[in-house]
Amino acid sequence: MKGLMRGMMVAGCVAGLAIGFSTRVEARPPYKGAFEKQYPDVVKKEGKDGKLTCAVCHEGDDKKKRNNYGEALAKNITKNEKDEAKIKEALEKTSKEKSAVKDKTFGDLLKDGKLPASK
Repeated sequence: MKGLMRGMMVAGCVAGLAIGFSTRVEARPPYKGAFEKQYPDVVKKEGKDGKLTCAVCHEGDDKKKRNNYGEALAKNITKNEKDEAKIKEALEKTSKEKSAVKDKTFGDLLKDGKLPASK
């Protein structure tokens, strides 16, 4: 009986962890997909195999660290937004903001087929 209870507790913990991790992993792909859909020229020029990396918004391996474009986008969107229309609206609003490139907005860079963030 003790073995069964212990097994059920372990299984419950594993299931809880799996659900927690899957939620975190899935949170941002809608942003990436919306970006790729909205800016296909950037994907063609800067992407690999028709896709962009998380480097559009993030620096290095730490996904909590955003680049200047990622910081601007984060101000224009609610955390973990999944509504495609709201994501598109946030991308458009962010494109109007100043980039790190002198006299260029993020949108100017995107129209040129370039990644919006400074490296």
